[in-house]
Amino acid sequence: MEFRLEHTDPSGARAGKIVTDHGEIETPIFMPVGTVASVKAVWPEQLENEINADIILGNTYHLYLRPGTEVLEKAGGLHSFMGWERPILTDSGGYQVFSLSERRKLTEEGARFQSHIDGSYHQFTPENVVDTQRSIGSDIMMVLDECPAGDATETYASDSNELTIRWAERCKRRFEQTSCPYGHEQALFGIVQGVVYPEIRRRSARQLIDLDFPGYAIGGLSVGEPAEQMYAMVEVVNEILPPDKPRYLMGVGTPVNLVENVARGIDMFDCVMPTRNGRNGMLFTTEGVINIRNKKWQTDFSEVDPGLDISASRHFSKAYLRHLFIANEILGLQIASVQNLAFYLWLMREARKSIFDNQYESWSKEILPRIGRRL
Repeated sequence: MEFRLEHTDPSGARAGKIVTDHGEIETPIFMPVGTVASVKAVWPEQLENEINADIILGNTYHLYLRPGTEVLEKAGGLHSFMGWERPILTDSGGYQVFSLSERRKLTEEGARFQSHIDGSYHQFTPENVVDTQRSIGSDIMMVLDECPAGDATETYASDSNELTIRWAERCKRRFEQTSCPYGHEQALFGIVQGVVYPEIRRRSARQLIDLDFPGYAIGGLSVGEPAEQMYAMVEVVNEILPPDKPRYLMGVGTPVNLVENVARGIDMFDCVMPTRNGRNGMLFTTEGVINIRNKKWQTDFSEVDPGLDISASRHFSKAYLRHLFIANEILGLQIASVQNLAFYLWLMREARKSIFDNQYESWSKEILPRIGRRL
């Protein structure tokens, strides 16, 4: 993997390019979440041709449980299995394991947990998480980390980070001892932790820099803390992370969150919000947020979003989409999911343009009130 930092706006917002064996990724970028080898309700052709996604995300925890590494290896890896030829990033499954607080036990060796599917017991270690991601064949892999609760004490956050760093060392060692079975190169990112404690975040970043990863994620945010604390932690970490490597803010977030964090130097994002909220009738548009179930849209025959040049936005009316939701028709979920993902990717492309024009601050001041308002 290669990262080229192409331009930095006076605000600190960055535009770059990540080059992988499966294609190039223009940053800043939002990665649609394809947890179990599928972006819910969206065809791969739509991801490529309408949404224009350079990269999607898969989840190691879920893919490990279903379909399992044996199936993925026989298929020739996740790209072949799901018919997706562009880059894929996999998270390590750490967040999913640690969210199962009643079903897991944490030790120095790793995390023992019960499957949410059938209750069977499994163990994730830094080594077998790397092995699993080798079997998946993702272009960008993540180290195993512990993701503490947003209200964790400073002592717990410090101890947890030290464990995460030791696991990162073991992940990197295993990564260097192995190779991708499908012939393409893979990259391994470290994950900065530390909850909302600046000194722990700084220490975590410095320790990971010493391990010399090709990219760095910021984890453990957007887990319930106020947005201002999230932004503060991103600023703390990005003062330390090397500018010539990509920065990935995990699990974030709303369109406003993305715009604010690009200004703070973030290059990569992922979140289930556009598809999950879309399936529940919330649309993100170039003019604001719509609850399409509201009766006010019953006889509104205007386009869903004339600001986006895709069929989901311009071929269907708000009234028709509302009808689909009220009638529980699956097509409604599909249209809303494509609309929201297309909007998120449009937002990142517009951000990228403004960075090259050295206009990010003025662009963000204009766009934030528009995309955050309820229609």
